[in-house]
Amino acid sequence: MSLPFETPDIAELRARGGMKWAAFPEAIGAFVAEMDFGLAPAIRRTLHEQVDLARTGYLPRAASDALADATVAWCADRFDWAIRPDRVKPVADVLAGLDLVLRRYSDPTRPVIVSTPAYMPFLKIPELMGRPIIEVPSIAVDGRSELDLAGVAAAFAAGADTFVLCNPWNPVGRVLTREELVALSEVVDGFGGRVFADEIHAPLVFGQHRHIPYASVNAVAANHTITAVSASKAFNLPGLKCAQLILSNDADAERYGSVAGLASHGASGLGVAATTAAYRESGEWLDAVRGYLDVSRRRLGLLLDERLPQVGYRMPEGSYIGWLDLRALDLGELPADVILERAGVALTDGAACGEAGRGFARIILATPQPVLDEIVDRLARAFG
Repeated sequence: MSLPFETPDIAELRARGGMKWAAFPEAIGAFVAEMDFGLAPAIRRTLHEQVDLARTGYLPRAASDALADATVAWCADRFDWAIRPDRVKPVADVLAGLDLVLRRYSDPTRPVIVSTPAYMPFLKIPELMGRPIIEVPSIAVDGRSELDLAGVAAAFAAGADTFVLCNPWNPVGRVLTREELVALSEVVDGFGGRVFADEIHAPLVFGQHRHIPYASVNAVAANHTITAVSASKAFNLPGLKCAQLILSNDADAERYGSVAGLASHGASGLGVAATTAAYRESGEWLDAVRGYLDVSRRRLGLLLDERLPQVGYRMPEGSYIGWLDLRALDLGELPADVILERAGVALTDGAACGEAGRGFARIILATPQPVLDEIVDRLARAFG
């Protein structure tokens, strides 16, 4: 069957020269959270049009307004979330949004709570600001990672004021349920806390799972949350530098103009145009990609069961990130380093995702299925 997106081979991916394939030129790149499927036609066309018109200057108001309108329509259609266009603020990326929230919307002397395993920069950015980090390891329930709400409450009680929520959860692949999100909102509200909600992987949810924006679950959550969304993962646009902060309460919206500073000028014009085209015109392309990824997440499980059953793996409910339990292979403190050396596959070592990640590794599934087959083949030959 013909697919409406690219599925290049390893040689072509190397020739493109992107970081995922150039950082370790002799290995298969599976460590950077980006896709190998090219661009949706509407996005490609839009970028060519923008360049032909020499629209490479500062971001005009009309473009940011169009992005806000497209984001509102996208959130309503995909997540049944009603937001206001004047509450959508373009920033360079999700990490710029986190930086803004930690610097301007929280107490710079108080700890930050991160549920681990976590996206690696969530453990680095607070540290660079001199903010203490309280890691709250997830709880395994029937093989699924769940938030340790008692641990979150203890961290707030110990003086923290901000919780970093990642949903869908990078790297463990969970899509949190409404009940989990409501329970979290009650804990945060009980301590007068703040939530930064990273929902960048929201468009990439599979099967019966549904993404529910945290700020949408009740007024309590909306009143203590700033949400970051982006087309960068779902449509493969991370290098174009465009994310959106969604302000879900009056107080945060009223303060934004006076505290945002340079963050409010960080989104690129090309990124804004591409994101607008993604939200308005590229839904069918994304749905096809998501269907392919659904097969890939299942395929990886079958291949591991057949070739390397010592490796633990649970299909991600959302995102194109797999989380591999390598502890049975006994590869030492940094198993990803051993895998790179002996198998020629570049993964992210779980230790970079917090103490709860030691012995694990993060693998990116957004690659052509023959490449995924080759990854497992290399791992099985090296460690089977």
